[in-house]
Amino acid sequence: MSSEVFDCIVIGAGIQGSCTAYQLAKNKQKTLLLEQFVLPHSRGSSHGQTRIIRKAYEEDFYTQMMQESYELWAELEKEAGVELYRRTGLLVMGPEKSEGFSKLKDTMQRHKIPTVFLEKQEFNEHIPNVNLSEGNGALIDTFAGVLYADRALRAVQRLFQCSGGVLKDGQTVTGVSPGAVVTVSTGSAVYRGKSVVITAGPWANTLLTHAGLQLPLKVVKINVCYWKEKIPGTYSVGQSFPCFIQMEPKEGEYDIYGLPSNEYPGLMKVCYHMGSETDPDERDKQTDRGDIDILARYVTRCLPGLVPVPAVVESCMYTVTPDQHFVLDSHPSYGNIIIGAGFSGHGFKFSPIIGKVLSQLAMGQVPSHDLSPFRIQRFQSQSKSSL
Repeated sequence: MSSEVFDCIVIGAGIQGSCTAYQLAKNKQKTLLLEQFVLPHSRGSSHGQTRIIRKAYEEDFYTQMMQESYELWAELEKEAGVELYRRTGLLVMGPEKSEGFSKLKDTMQRHKIPTVFLEKQEFNEHIPNVNLSEGNGALIDTFAGVLYADRALRAVQRLFQCSGGVLKDGQTVTGVSPGAVVTVSTGSAVYRGKSVVITAGPWANTLLTHAGLQLPLKVVKINVCYWKEKIPGTYSVGQSFPCFIQMEPKEGEYDIYGLPSNEYPGLMKVCYHMGSETDPDERDKQTDRGDIDILARYVTRCLPGLVPVPAVVESCMYTVTPDQHFVLDSHPSYGNIIIGAGFSGHGFKFSPIIGKVLSQLAMGQVPSHDLSPFRIQRFQSQSKSSL
């Protein structure tokens, strides 16, 4: 064990951990970022080329956080000298009378988010090649768009290292020993830090076991599906086709979302916002394709310009909390162990602001956003402390 003590050790170099480490290094904290896999990798939740960025949410607290997140993304773009965001707009469709769609509409109006509300008759004129389901309303979050995910992750990691941060990949953490100085062991070394941030995605509970805590997190495998355009370019980013979210395609079903054809020319990404439970170390053993059947029916019905059989299927994982809200909190027994987890498939767009608040917690500062929706205590009966 070296006698070196870091101000903070961040475990997990996905987008949340990388943004947290970057914020710490920027604040002159001596920071170590550990990653179990050799970078870059596609084994977690931060890989792939694109994600949606939006302010359209039902909950005020997400819309408020996104206001600052947009500003931080713009700063990152400037610092990295790389384009990370492309504005496309986001089409949101949902049952007009449903609670979810009504709440989203109200939140957007309350926060004065630039929005276009589409009446049924003008829908086809503005959004060709999409069939709006019977009884659905539609709106456009005009400043929404696409984040270039892989590119963003690389940029943040580079900026972290340029700010003096130390990044070590291929380091699987085998132990976390709490204390005034936390000891973190890997297969090949032992590190010490005044604080530790755990942003380990699907492996969060594995690490938290060492600190006597288990959170109600469910890891699911997502089939990331790309569908072939019958006429290339129909749904392309070049033709100004927006990202979309279809809320509650049918009762009891999860949302469906899509991004314009971009990374694979002629192929549009359309996915189901849930998957089947999986062991993160055995991800590819999970072969359930029930979500693809739901998507194929939706594509046939609502996206007639796509061939209703996926041309490419990739894999990703979500780590989901019971209420699908994040966990951003310090350990109930150890104030210097900070947890960022349970991003439930919608955390990427928030990563600059999540990095900021997790770094504030690690530095013992009052976080700049109200984190009460993200506290561990909301799970009281479900989070097991074995201490």
